[in-house]
Amino acid sequence: MATDARAETTHATLEQSTGARTLGELILRAGERIGVSALRDKQDGAWVDIPYDRLAREARAVARGLIGLGIQPGDRVAILGNTRPEWVIADLGCFCAAAVVAPIYHTNSPEECRHVLAHSDARVVFCEDAEQVAKVASIRDRCPALEHIVVLEGVADDAMSVAELCAAGAGVPGDAVDERVAAVDPHDTATLIYTSGTTGPPKGCILTHDNFLAAVRGYEQQLDLVRPGVPIVFFMFLPLAHALARVVEMAVIDLGGTLAFWQRDPAKLLDDIREIRPTYLPSVPRVFEKIHTTALAGVSEAPLHKRAIFHWSIRTGARVRRIEHAGGRPGPLLALRHRLADRLVLSKVRDLFGGRLALAASGAAPIAKEVLEFFDACGVLILEGWGMTETAAAGTINTEQDLRFGTVGRPLPGTEVRVGADRELFVRGPTVFRGYFKDEEATAEVLDADGWLSTGDLAEIDADGFVSIVGRKKDLIITSSGKNISPTNIENALKATRWISQAVVFGDNKPYLVALLSLDPDEAPKLAEKLGVDPDLASMAHDPRVLDAIGEVVAEVNEQFARIEQIKRFTILERDLSQSDGELTPTLKVKRAIVAEEFAEEIAALYERPA
Repeated sequence: MATDARAETTHATLEQSTGARTLGELILRAGERIGVSALRDKQDGAWVDIPYDRLAREARAVARGLIGLGIQPGDRVAILGNTRPEWVIADLGCFCAAAVVAPIYHTNSPEECRHVLAHSDARVVFCEDAEQVAKVASIRDRCPALEHIVVLEGVADDAMSVAELCAAGAGVPGDAVDERVAAVDPHDTATLIYTSGTTGPPKGCILTHDNFLAAVRGYEQQLDLVRPGVPIVFFMFLPLAHALARVVEMAVIDLGGTLAFWQRDPAKLLDDIREIRPTYLPSVPRVFEKIHTTALAGVSEAPLHKRAIFHWSIRTGARVRRIEHAGGRPGPLLALRHRLADRLVLSKVRDLFGGRLALAASGAAPIAKEVLEFFDACGVLILEGWGMTETAAAGTINTEQDLRFGTVGRPLPGTEVRVGADRELFVRGPTVFRGYFKDEEATAEVLDADGWLSTGDLAEIDADGFVSIVGRKKDLIITSSGKNISPTNIENALKATRWISQAVVFGDNKPYLVALLSLDPDEAPKLAEKLGVDPDLASMAHDPRVLDAIGEVVAEVNEQFARIEQIKRFTILERDLSQSDGELTPTLKVKRAIVAEEFAEEIAALYERPA
């Protein structure tokens, strides 16, 4: 890994971003960094680096290929695939050709792919492999604008390879790319990102180069990502079709860091994090919840003295962190205790992240406050932020200097926020999108003449300007007694426990709240062993001993909430919710309406007798 060490030393000396005006200009300027690792991926069991100069050359070759195919500035090009270096190269190549990128989640069904391809009028689609090509081939006749399919890995029928694409650009002058990039205006559309569709058909959000770079520079400014002696190594597993992943991609390139990719195997995700040893980790809450569960696994069953040591260490870490966040330093005795706690417990938790994490960020969905506080006590700072596709995944974020757990922080530079009469959050600023592609009516519903975006999130803003998201307007539950209840907080509290993977709360027009719960597939065997029951998830869902154990967990969580907000009855599902079954978005948010429809009988049964 000698090349990594040289690259990381270089990273630490970088003092500023590229200063690019557009995303195409960003990659061309970044290509001037010779010998610095841009992308890192595991190939044949070994980690392989792609330096910036090679990344820029390959992006230029893709751009020339697209120009050779006749792609004009502003034409839409789609990318369908999992998170991998080839995705990034295709993305950057499109920007260098002045094309507009329309990403598609690799988990999308053929019909969902058709919606994006047809609605965006994509002329070219990059597909990860033959399997994704087959999806597109099955609906190609209903995508009238689609002319070319390019396969990123291997070969496939009905598709050209990347080598063939590059060959198509052999006759395109090298300076054609520079001319294309120079002609792009920062206000031009850079990408159409389709919403994840939790409440209806995905809409194409029009995001400009300005939107993206405002998000990138806002995060760079607020999070102080260039630190002496700290290499910039971001771990990337988020789907690149998501706005947050794209902003991270561009921020890493802008700063000259390394984007290290997972092996695209969910079972190896936590192993990848430990092996990559990232210094920065952007993630969705579910990953932090899984690591939290891993850290706590076995503590409750450990001998009394070990449990006491664990909890003493966490309390000691929390005390020190409170002092440090206030700008102070622990006294000699507390510092000594902290060193002991660190050796016994805290460092072991940090090792779950690879041992050198400088900062983590959580977004896309709420995360339980107790999870953030636990990791902070161990020396892993997770900053929660808020954004949406319509704001280029940027809006507010906590920082090390301005931190308040349980909130999503303060607005990024240049961003304004306010709360309406019904507690809905409104936002205005440089990251707010131009509107929905081909849908002026939907645009007018969320974006007013003064640039204020109606977010659909319910929020509170305290006297110091910290924003707290308390739920979604569309998720708000109105009980039969007329009480308005947001299910988000109790759902998060349930998911933060060891045995529960997903919790979905219902109660509209009903006298009390009920919940559908799923067991964590990784932890369920340990619960089964503890209780002496069959470890099959379907069997556990109906076993009285499991129901009693989960009932105790629900009762403990209920104590944190007012009576009207408590779960009165629950049922355990026979399997976990999943993307493949259409119940979760690619960022693992629950599609509440689909879950309600799919499990309508189970929900109805919870109201058949008194709680």
